[in-house]
This record gives sequence, structure tokens and C-alpha cells, in this order.
Amino acid sequence: MHKTIFEALNWASSFLENNGREGNAARLLLQHVLQTNYSGLMMKMHDEISAGQMQQFTAYIEAHVKGRPVQYITGVEEFYGRTFEVNESVLIPRPETEELIVGTIERINQLFNNNDLTLADIGTGSGAIAITMKKECPKLDITATDLSTAALKTAQKNAKDLQAELTFIEGDLTAPIAYQKWDIVLSNPPYIAFDDMSSMSDVVVEYEPHSALFADEDGLILYRKLAEQLPPLMNIPGLIGLEIGYTQGETVANFFREHFPQAQVSVVKDINGKDRMVFCEIIE
Repeated sequence: MHKTIFEALNWASSFLENNGREGNAARLLLQHVLQTNYSGLMMKMHDEISAGQMQQFTAYIEAHVKGRPVQYITGVEEFYGRTFEVNESVLIPRPETEELIVGTIERINQLFNNNDLTLADIGTGSGAIAITMKKECPKLDITATDLSTAALKTAQKNAKDLQAELTFIEGDLTAPIAYQKWDIVLSNPPYIAFDDMSSMSDVVVEYEPHSALFADEDGLILYRKLAEQLPPLMNIPGLIGLEIGYTQGETVANFFREHFPQAQVSVVKDINGKDRMVFCEIIE
């Protein structure tokens, strides 16, 4: 007997919740199967779902129950109002990272008199930060780097799909950008301590790339290295913006205070009131 879309959604939401997953994932997966948005889904609630669609939907629901993130099943995630392709080679963009974009744009407007600025995004992953900055501030000359060839391929595809012209270079931390000076450097590096792995969701630990999640020295090694390596690469005025783990604010800020003694270094909270960003404004 054929199910209506409403019945399929009800079944899937209950099945997910009974297996410890978010019921709302069912709606996102069903929208993907039916190639529609939220309002389109609401209008189709009493239509029948075809056998093929139900089979596909069931397979997606079962995959998510086993831990596969919804975004890797659908292959996309929204970030700053745009759709980015994601896969197992890149971290799924998080809403908190949108706040790094907002904070960076605010500070660019305060710090610099012109818009023809150079920006490097270190560890670009899906390209979410670099591409969004280019779309929001088209005059920026942006270079995005990553250690992972597969991640860079994904970022390049996203840049092409979203019509953003960027330079992509493969390499570790500042090595690919050491050939010139920069006005702005942004990074959302891996910052989770390996010890924290046991307390994290299996959806994250088993599917997202560990090289983009975890780092040595309690998750702090890459911030320490950036603070050490960036001083000779920054123009004055200059801006460094980093996403951090919520317990790391003062430690990361102190790395930058040590290596940029003239700079104004601030820890900024996200919408949930947690320390989420460190900005280093180099004014002299």
C-alpha cells in the first residue's frame, strides 16, 4: 500500500527519534528526495510518495540512524545564505562560522580605508569562508589554502558553482602564503583536543575528517604556530581573524599578544554567549 508524504515523514521522524537522532533530519532528507523546499513539502503532504522515492528515503533514514550526517547524504549545506557542496573530505560548515564573517567585515570597514585588500584563508576546507568573503566583498583579492588535495577540489568546485574568483594553493599553514604580505588572514583550523573525542557525537567523530577536527597540544598547536609565523607576513594595518574552541579564548589571544605586542587582540563571543573568535587588529 502506498504511503502519503505525510505518513512517510511521520514514520521517519519517529524512527529517528527512537534511535536517538533528531526527528527534524527526516524533513531535510525528504525534501532532498522530493527535490523541493520546506513550503513545497508542506503543499505536497497529502500526495502519495512513489515506491522509488520511498525506497530512497528509507535508505537515507537508515544511513542517518547509523551516524552518517544529513549533509553528507544530501551532499550540501547552507552557509551565509548560499549552498555549498560538502563530502567526507571537508568539515561541514557550522552556523557559528558565519559570525566570523560578520566580525571580519565589520573590522575591515573600521580598519582599512580602501577595499583593494589581500586576504588569505588558511585551511579553507569547503571554501565556505573564502568564497563567502569574496561574494560579500568582491574587491578582495583572496587566496585559499588547504593541506588536503581532496578538500581543495571541493572548494574549487564550490567557487566555480558560486561564481567566486579565488586563488587556491595546496600546503600547510603559512607555507603557501609566505611569498607576499597580507592585509587580512582568516582561519578556522582544527582545534579539538584528542582527549575530547570520547565525549563527542558519533556523527562527527566517525564521518567528518579528523584532520579538520583534531589538533595536538590540547587543540592549540595550530594557533601557536600561526601566532609565531604570521608577524613577518602581515601588512600594517592588518587583521587576523580565527575561530576557536569555546575554552580556548584567552590562551589563543595570549599567543597573539606575545607575537603582536602592538596589536589590539580581542576574544569575541558567539550568539550562544561562548568564546568563539579571536581578532588581532594590527594598527602600528
